[in-house]
Amino acid sequence: MSHLPGSGIASFAVYLLAIAAALANAAGQVLQRKPSRNVPAGDQESAKLFRDLAKKPVWLAGIATTLLGSVLQVSALAFGALATVQTLSVLELPFTLIGAAWFLEGSLRWRDWGYIGVMTLGTAGVVAFLDPQGGHATTVSSLTWGVALAVTTVPIVVLSALTRRAESARDAALLGAATGICFALFAAVMKGVTLEFHAGVLAVLTSWKIYLAIVAGIAGGWLLQNAVHAGKLVAAQPGITLLNPAVAILWGALVFHERMRGGLFIILVVISAAAIAVSAIALAQSPRVKEKQSEKT
Repeated sequence: MSHLPGSGIASFAVYLLAIAAALANAAGQVLQRKPSRNVPAGDQESAKLFRDLAKKPVWLAGIATTLLGSVLQVSALAFGALATVQTLSVLELPFTLIGAAWFLEGSLRWRDWGYIGVMTLGTAGVVAFLDPQGGHATTVSSLTWGVALAVTTVPIVVLSALTRRAESARDAALLGAATGICFALFAAVMKGVTLEFHAGVLAVLTSWKIYLAIVAGIAGGWLLQNAVHAGKLVAAQPGITLLNPAVAILWGALVFHERMRGGLFIILVVISAAAIAVSAIALAQSPRVKEKQSEKT
């Protein structure tokens, strides 16, 4: 794995890059959601949806901001453990809710701010108590890659197939879950790609991982756009945010063999993760976390 000089500097750089990526991704989602609320429901998951949205400067700004988030995420993955980077992506949810309340004319009450605080502390707790280190992504066998990719892809396909292609909180939640898993898959494959950076551009371009990462990134973007168009942003966001780090932690531990703390620390990790999950569900159900719905055209 690549390193920055000094473990303290390296850790700080990873945290900073991962948090910046979460902020950029949240801003991108909010910017994409604003114009997508005015797109007819019948255009969901159609090429026309993207043609119409591509004419909206705000939506294009959202896409650009999301791409910036991906660059920051890849940079964090180049120096840090997959489990650390993707766990910090949980901060995308509170960032998104705060942005939605401001930019989409919603509101947050003190209780909501409390849950945001609990979620932030829970995220810090998971990273601190789990403390992922090392990993051996370069020695992962082809068989392990194949099994892991298959196991991760199946639920994405199933969740997408279960949608009713209608504008509803149910479809938003299902597509949000599929998006979260797909983004974790993208991060896992990109982690493999970053380990080949030292070999030069040619090694990266001739690696199958970079092309699979591109496919996963495009698929994640497609699912994300349809998730935020299917319903309120808060219905889609919990699945996106919670499944992303959960799947990444499993990849880090089972596929890349990242070293994580055990014993009593696992109990603390579970408590921190529970705080994140409870906060995410509470925020998604909060009547004050809402968007002013525009008339459909």
